[in-house]
Amino acid sequence: MAPSIPVLEINIRGAVLRLLPERAAYFAAERTLLVADVHLGKAQAFRRLGVPVPEGTTAGTLARLTRAIEATGAARLVVLGDLMHAALATRTSATRGEATRQAVAEWRRAHPALDVLLVRGNHDARAGALPAEWAVEVVDGPWPLGPFELRHEPDADTAAPSRYILAGHLHPAVHLGGRGPGRLKLPCFHFGAAVGVLPAFGEFTGGVGVRAEPGDGIFAVAGDEVREVAGLHCPAS
Repeated sequence: MAPSIPVLEINIRGAVLRLLPERAAYFAAERTLLVADVHLGKAQAFRRLGVPVPEGTTAGTLARLTRAIEATGAARLVVLGDLMHAALATRTSATRGEATRQAVAEWRRAHPALDVLLVRGNHDARAGALPAEWAVEVVDGPWPLGPFELRHEPDADTAAPSRYILAGHLHPAVHLGGRGPGRLKLPCFHFGAAVGVLPAFGEFTGGVGVRAEPGDGIFAVAGDEVREVAGLHCPAS
């Protein structure tokens, strides 16, 4: 039996989304798990530049993805852009990113029945083709799914009037606890009137404070649960 994890459900244009503490959204009507901004290989790229960042971020990201899939029973995974942070290999290094390549290939073999779709993001475009063994279908957004329009960048001006945009790119976060050194920054889901933005899924992605408009829904990921943050003004810093 799949493990039980705390979830929060919201209704958008008649469709129910379950917001998971794994920083993912589940659209049960389509058995589809939605994530954004995975940025595989980002920590490795920073380490090559001499920046001391944690090891094991790819393993942590894939483990959290597995938990969300097992908890929901999702048949399909859709990544709303930036699955990759940079190319796995370059002209000067054919072995660059080999650990990431192998880790994802092994994870993919553990989930052979899962359909995986990537709505190409700006980092994906620069990273180039994905390894064939990852078995990921890559498309350019927008991509329709029920009442939603799936894309990477949340551009409301180009939305189809009949659809609600679900996107990533912004790495939304909220600040709690005032403005002092003790304040806490948490990743969040941010749902506006026409656009919803998912939190960055990757382990080493950071977050940017969102500015909430009246009526927006802000849902912070706090440990193993998702909590609505009502009436919070979120400075963009």
